Amino acid sequence: MLEFFVDPILRAPTIGSMLMGLASGLIGCLAFLQKRSLVGEALSHAAYPGVVLGLVIAAAFFPGGISAAILVGAFLSGLLGLFVIHQMEKRLKIASDAALCFVLSVFFGVGVCIASGLQISHALWLQKIQVFLLGEAATMMDGHIFLYGGLTLACVLSVISLFRFLEILHFDPEYAKAVNLPSKAVHTILYILLMVAIVVGMRSVGVVLMSSMLIAPPSAARQWTTKFSSFLILSGALGLLSGFLGNALSVWSLAPLPTGPMIALVATAICLFSLFFAPERGFLPKLIRVTHFQLRCKQENILKALYKKRTINPNPYLLWRMRTKGWIKGEKLTPEGYSQAEKLVRLHRLWEVYLVHMGQESDRVHHSAEEMEHILTPEIEIQLQALLDNPTQDPHQQPIPGVSR
Repeated sequence: MLEFFVDPILRAPTIGSMLMGLASGLIGCLAFLQKRSLVGEALSHAAYPGVVLGLVIAAAFFPGGISAAILVGAFLSGLLGLFVIHQMEKRLKIASDAALCFVLSVFFGVGVCIASGLQISHALWLQKIQVFLLGEAATMMDGHIFLYGGLTLACVLSVISLFRFLEILHFDPEYAKAVNLPSKAVHTILYILLMVAIVVGMRSVGVVLMSSMLIAPPSAARQWTTKFSSFLILSGALGLLSGFLGNALSVWSLAPLPTGPMIALVATAICLFSLFFAPERGFLPKLIRVTHFQLRCKQENILKALYKKRTINPNPYLLWRMRTKGWIKGEKLTPEGYSQAEKLVRLHRLWEVYLVHMGQESDRVHHSAEEMEHILTPEIEIQLQALLDNPTQDPHQQPIPGVSR
């Protein structure tokens, strides 16, 4: 592991990729919260003409400043694309997705046309341009670390200094209006930071794959936390991890694999893992909770049937689970099982009384009570009894077990 940070060949690509992951993961959170993640896709492609023109101008007039000219050109081109998107949405009343697609395709098409014109006359220039199209982290040098490190530091410090404004703007926009929060200025700064993050990432993953680094780390981080500060930190950390692992896997692989796509694939893999396995929001934990709840409902329905002395034909597995809990012996209720069944019937009939109290017809309350009896808590039960003055009968004149005046 240490060799990636001390080896003169591996050091710059590794650190540069990690800086890209940090910047894109951090700034991508803000676009994610605004539900404008695809803006990054449009702006990364909109930056491509600036890359081409910046290289052409610098190669012709400032040969020593090609790298800086490319980054400035990409930044200005991206801002122009953002301006066009804004004008199309506000002035022309064009839908957001249509404006994004228009800018993405037109700007990228212009960049490709200019680049193709250099194919014969300036093949070396075209080769340099291709680096920013698909990414080529392996050609990064120590000088790039300081350049991208400075840009990433600017992103981090900006987010830290604007943290309270961002928190209010994203989670309480009405309050932001009430206190005259400079929303437009903050949004402008956010889009500038988004362009800075894109500029930082172009050398590592290229303009084509940059959007994946603005979407995957925030999407993954969102599955693990509900706190804004933790969301930002975790997304930046996952971006860092993606940058390192993608770079490392491209070096460790038996066949030579490009670094940029590997970084994007690692970020996607982390995102998919989070979507499936995050404790609260992950697909599999949710599936387990839903399955467990359905089994509990079926068991409780069997308890009710036995309590009401109805014929049952349950799943042997459910009977086994109920026996292990001490609810039944053979196919008869134990005292503990009887108590559980009585509680269910009580909750069912209390809820029916509540619905009638709220104005529903008595012949329409059974279905709702069948569902609610499984989720009513003891606290709600106490509140219902107090609200309804401890009823002893349900709307169908059936006794409510366990309730007495």
